[in-house]
Amino acid sequence: MGVVQTEDQKAARIKRKDEHLKYFLMSRPSRSNGFTDVVLQNNSLPDVDYNEISTEYVFLNKYIDSPLMINAMTGGTEYSGEINRKLARLAVKFNIPIAVGSQTVAINDPEAADTFIKVREINKDGIVIANLSAGSDIDDVYKAIDMIDADAVQLHLNVVQEMCMAEGDRYFRGVLDNIRKIKALSEVPIIVKETGYGMSYRTVVKLYEAGIRYVDVSGRGGTDFVSIESLRNIEVDCSFLKEWGIPTALSLLESRKASSDMFIICSGGISKAEEVVKALCMDADMVALGGTILRILLEQGYDAAEKYMEELLYGIRMLMLLLGTRDIFELKNVPYLLKGEIGELARSL
Repeated sequence: MGVVQTEDQKAARIKRKDEHLKYFLMSRPSRSNGFTDVVLQNNSLPDVDYNEISTEYVFLNKYIDSPLMINAMTGGTEYSGEINRKLARLAVKFNIPIAVGSQTVAINDPEAADTFIKVREINKDGIVIANLSAGSDIDDVYKAIDMIDADAVQLHLNVVQEMCMAEGDRYFRGVLDNIRKIKALSEVPIIVKETGYGMSYRTVVKLYEAGIRYVDVSGRGGTDFVSIESLRNIEVDCSFLKEWGIPTALSLLESRKASSDMFIICSGGISKAEEVVKALCMDADMVALGGTILRILLEQGYDAAEKYMEELLYGIRMLMLLLGTRDIFELKNVPYLLKGEIGELARSL
């Protein structure tokens, strides 16, 4: 359960949060998310009017303009709070969901709560998703939900990152039982989310059996927390984990095989319209963006991030036409081919 922090603990928390952003900018995604091994074929007879193409969608009983969301990233400091405000503006502009970063910091330090509350104040009627560790106490989950009047809550699994952090957790017993308990007691939907290393078939089966119906696979190929934490923690060499994780495309395939009716959010290094469309053709229900949009926002500013989103959405609709599809649901019927590493691994599923 959250406890009030000392001034030294607050200072350490601020330092850690801002260091994560600093080293995020220093790192560059270098691992494939697997979508280059997914092949879509051109439809020369699409029989579609571009003007009739719709990306509208319903998520958590609210209408959104496309099955995209801005994923959990940051919060808790003045610097990260300003980032959250800009991300919230993007969510409003494009009418898509947004998840805040881990709220543990705000539960332990009420002064940090405003960096999360602002997201709901800006995005009054949209979908805002809370975020805490999957090992959190149910009372803290209630606090996180109430803090931003959340439509759902993400429970994140970040074992790899914690193990690479000098100050990270080392105790992971009972996490699945805790997820099951939170699911039973929560009044809003629970989304269980990986943090960059992908969910396996077995993981999704266990979550489904625990009553979970929403997962975010967050596969390998995006933000690399091993590299980020290695820059912060020079005492421990975690470079041997550089290739650890399940590529996003493969994690999506494994997750769908595990359950036909699980709502699957696909994230993990997705930055291009083609990757979004491929994920939807592979039966993802939604695609989440994280590091790419954060990097543009930090390096080029809000206007550049807005332009990126506009071009991404235009590209998605263009590809929908080239595939002969009029809406998001028709994408699920588009055939695709698998080649290379993902093709070989998929055949063994």
